[in-house]
Amino acid sequence: MRRSGGLPVAFGGLFAGSRQFRISELTGTTTSALRGLAITAGNGLGGKVLTMSRPISVADYPASRVISHEYDAAVGAEGLRSMLAVPVVVRGRIRGVLYGALRQPLVLGDRALSAAVGAARELEQSLAVRDEAERLMDVAQRPVPEAEPDPARWEEVREAHVDLRALAQRVPDPQLRQEILRACGRLARASTGGDRTPPARTRVELSPREVDVLACVASGATNSAAAERLGVRPETVKSYLRSSMRKLGAHTRLHAVVEARRAGLLP
Repeated sequence: MRRSGGLPVAFGGLFAGSRQFRISELTGTTTSALRGLAITAGNGLGGKVLTMSRPISVADYPASRVISHEYDAAVGAEGLRSMLAVPVVVRGRIRGVLYGALRQPLVLGDRALSAAVGAARELEQSLAVRDEAERLMDVAQRPVPEAEPDPARWEEVREAHVDLRALAQRVPDPQLRQEILRACGRLARASTGGDRTPPARTRVELSPREVDVLACVASGATNSAAAERLGVRPETVKSYLRSSMRKLGAHTRLHAVVEARRAGLLP
């Protein structure tokens, strides 16, 4: 927002389960007046955005008649005048609010609003990815099937595995990405009896992308469907599939999946 919108001050916060959120992320501020400030629905600029579910801007915050003024002291301590706020909405639910501000009473133009809306959309996508990762990791943390497993349960495990691997490529947070890949490893080891190391003769080193492709193939995806899911070209999928088949000593796609499961690379 600061780089692309000409807004020297930007801040915001996400809900933590109640009807209010706290401002937790700030850039360009000179005091700590806004940090930790609890914003309640209906109060101030951010609170009005929560109730209206749309971007709102004011040319002079202290003098504005379209908002209430519960937070004037904190805003005044930071010296903010012109301000806008946009909701962060994920799957129809407001998850937080982003603000941009100037220290002069000016009408904010389309450039600033577009930058704020763009930042909110980017954050919405990141949150949606994180939510999906947490849902799939919850599946991954459940007890894996033992001997004579329920086929439906195994199918759920395998679907969660391929979804997690595809999702990991879209996660910008490296820590969350590693957590996802660790969960993938746990699911894959389920096919060899949990955490046991596969026998030496079955140990095969595949690249992460080769495993991604095999996971898609194991779920029944065609090359085109796997390419769309992984964000690559169908020719790239074919290349990864050929190399993984060669490493696994497999002659068909199905044979490659079977060998990958024996090697503990797929559940």
